[in-house]
Amino acid sequence: MSGQTHFGFETVAEREKARKVAGVFDSVAGKYDLMNDLMSGGLHRLWKAFTVQRSGLREGGRVLDIAGGSGDLARAFARRVGKSGEVWLSDINRAMLEVGRDRSADAGVLPAILQCDAERLPFPSDYFDCVSVAFGLRNMTHKDAALAEMRRVLRPGGCALVLEFSHVWRPLSGLYDWYSFNVLPWLGKRIADDEASYRYLAESIRMHPGQEELKQLMEQAGLEDVEYYSLTAGVVALHRGYKY
Repeated sequence: MSGQTHFGFETVAEREKARKVAGVFDSVAGKYDLMNDLMSGGLHRLWKAFTVQRSGLREGGRVLDIAGGSGDLARAFARRVGKSGEVWLSDINRAMLEVGRDRSADAGVLPAILQCDAERLPFPSDYFDCVSVAFGLRNMTHKDAALAEMRRVLRPGGCALVLEFSHVWRPLSGLYDWYSFNVLPWLGKRIADDEASYRYLAESIRMHPGQEELKQLMEQAGLEDVEYYSLTAGVVALHRGYKY
C-alpha cells in the first residue's frame, strides 16, 4: 500500500506526487529560465557558478546532473571538464529535457541527455566524479533513495552536490514569506500563466529539510565529510558530501 507524502502543503499518496510534480513542470517548462531570473533577480546564476566552483572538477571529469531541466548547470559543468570530459543531463520530465536540449544546442554545448528517475539511476556504480542536483531534490518522493543513488554512482573520492532552497535567516523570514506567497504566484500568473505551480514552489520550499536536516539525510545515505554553505542569507544552501 502506498504511503503518504507532501505535495507542497497538501498530503497526497506517494504514487500521486510524481504525477503532480510532472504536471507542474510540463506547465512551466517553456518559461522556466525566465521565471528563475525574475524570481531570484538573476542570483540563481551566481549560486550555480559557486556550485561548479566548489565541485573541484578538472579537465576530463565525469559529471551527472540530476533533475537538470533546462540544462544551465550541465552546460557550465561541460565547459569546466572540456571536450575530454563527460557530462550527462538527466531529468524525469520530458518537457524540461526538451528545453534543455534546445538551449544546449543553441549554446553549442550539448551534454548527453537522458530521461530517468533519480531514485533509480541507470548508471553503473563507482562511475562519476561528481553528481549534482540543483533545485530538484525537494520535488522527489523519496529523497533518501535519490541521495543513496547519487552516492552509488559516484566513484570513491567523488562528490555529491545538492543546491536547494533552504531555511532563510530568521530576521528575514517574515519578508521572505510575504515575497514567496504573494510575489511568486503573481509572477507565475503574469509570466507563465500558472499561478498554482508557483504557489506549490513556495509551499515545497517550506516542507524541504533545512541546512542541518539535509546534512543528516546525506550522511544517512552514506556520504561523508558533508558540509554546507548558506547563500543569500540562507535562501539557498549548497551541500557537498563525498564517497570514500
